Formats: sequence, structure tokens, C-alpha cells
Amino acid sequence: MEQRHLGRTGLRVSRLGLGTLNWARDTGEQEAADQLKTFWEAGGTLVDTADIYADGGAEYLLGRLMEGLVPREDLVIATKAGSVLEADRRVDCSRRHLLGALDASLGRLGTEYVDLWQLHAFDPHTPLEETLQALDLAVTSGRARYVGLSNFSGWQLAKAATWQLAAPGVRNRLASTQMEYSLLQRGIEREVLPAALDLGMGVLPSSPLGRGVLTGKYRHATPADSRGASEHLAAFVAPYLDETAGRVVEAVTTAADGLAVTPLQVALSWLRDRPGVTAPVLGARTAQQLRAALSVEALSLPDEIRRALDDVSAPVHHYPDHDWSTL
Repeated sequence: MEQRHLGRTGLRVSRLGLGTLNWARDTGEQEAADQLKTFWEAGGTLVDTADIYADGGAEYLLGRLMEGLVPREDLVIATKAGSVLEADRRVDCSRRHLLGALDASLGRLGTEYVDLWQLHAFDPHTPLEETLQALDLAVTSGRARYVGLSNFSGWQLAKAATWQLAAPGVRNRLASTQMEYSLLQRGIEREVLPAALDLGMGVLPSSPLGRGVLTGKYRHATPADSRGASEHLAAFVAPYLDETAGRVVEAVTTAADGLAVTPLQVALSWLRDRPGVTAPVLGARTAQQLRAALSVEALSLPDEIRRALDDVSAPVHHYPDHDWSTL
């Protein structure tokens, strides 16, 4: 698998990543092992997790698999901290919480360091400089090699990245931002993506297949074994089952038929090669689904198909997102 630099850093990662959101919850140890081995054998290196996934279970499972299945040095391990399951608080990016969470993650993963440590979300109740100092402490202590963000808006990302760049050699550059991005969700193109490009941050798209909808599986009905039929994930899929999304899915399906490939391959190839994107993070339920996604490595979309998909999925952007003189 082709390797790409993560933003304006020296860290190289596979141009597709493996997500673990459902590990230790919907995905058991044997299935997770099959996914990890399949990914590794295909040349994949970037494995993304978070301390909140299955309440730490995903990290623990990944750590167990690294003990004997895949060498730790062959993987780029990315995890996140900052999300909390408290009734009155969803995010805690205080220095106290973050550094404690990192130590706990390292213990579950069974490793002395993570390659990429990410803030899971912006915390409006903690001074940003305190939050960012925790990232710097993680790097200087050797517990994290690189640091990044997740789910930050455009102004939040720009503020954080600029603060870090203001003191080179003292503060650490933010390597990346992880955001939902697909043909069905192009909202980051308004401000987040331009800011990331300008500030030298790689983009790691989550839900790259529109929460599974871009595979075409929901075109006529909701499969009984799909996330859309799952009690705890149906609401996650539902926003992308409307008429607007349906038009995009039909366009993807038409393109796939013309190229003799699958809708999954078309949608993933479009996203993988977008400006600023380093590696879409795949959240497959099974190793079979993962193999289907990894097969996109050999596909590059023709320009005319790429432009057609751009047009049919184009978000509505007006002032001030475009130059006022063109409006």
C-alpha cells in the first residue's frame, strides 16, 4: 500500500487507515484479529482507536493483538483522549484529565508510546493553551511521537495550530485532524480543510463511506445485518438515508457500473485522492468488508467521473466561504 506523509511532518502512514470503533463491542477478538492481519498483510500501517471506544475495550483488544499477531514496530498507532461519559460533561481536555488518560491508554495498549495522540474534541471550558501544553508534555516525555486534533471546527483548528506554530522548538506542530468526510458529508470543505491545508495538517477522514450508505446496500431496503438495522447504530445511519443522499448514491452506483467496480471502490477512491487527505479511516465490521475496501488501492478514478461526483455531491457554500466578488 502506498505511504503518505502525515501533514507537514516526517511521519509516513498508509493511505488507508484501520478504525476500531466497534472493536470489543460489535467486533470480537477473533474478527478483530482477522481484520488487523488482513490490513497488515496489505501493507497497512495506520490503526486508529480512542480511549472511549468500548470504554477502553478497543485499546485493550488492540494491545492484546500486538503481543503476538502483528509486530508493534510495523504499526502507526493513533489514539484519542478528551471525550468523557459524564452526565454533565462530554469533553474534558484539562491537563489533569488528558495526561491521566494517556497513561491509561498506554497501559491498555501495552506500549510505551503512541505514534499519534489526538484530542477527541474541543473543550470550551478549558483554556486552549492548557490543553495544548498537555500535548507538548506528551511529546517531550516520549509518550507520544506526534499530536493532532479531531472534530475541531475551522476557527478552533486554526487557533490551535497557529498557537503551536508560534513557538517553534518549544511547542509541537499539530500533525493532523480527524473529521467525518465523504461524498455525503463535505462540510469540512468550508473552513476545516482549507485551514488544514494552509497550516500543513493532514486530514484523516472518518466514516469515509457515509456511514456505510455509499456502498449502495441501503438503496432498496435496510439489510437485517447492517448498522442501519442495529438498535444502537440505526440513528447514526439515518441522516444519510434521505433523498439528497439517494441522488449521490445513484451517481456513485452509475459510475461503478461504468467502470466495472463496486460503489464502495468509487466512493473511497474519490475521497482518498482529495486534496489534503492523508488516509481515510475504515471502520469495517468484518475482514471480508475490509478486504473489499482495501482493493481500492489499484483504482484511480478518471477525471470526468471525479468531476461528475464533485458536482452531484457539491455542498451549498455561499458568503463568506467564497470570494465575495464572485457571488
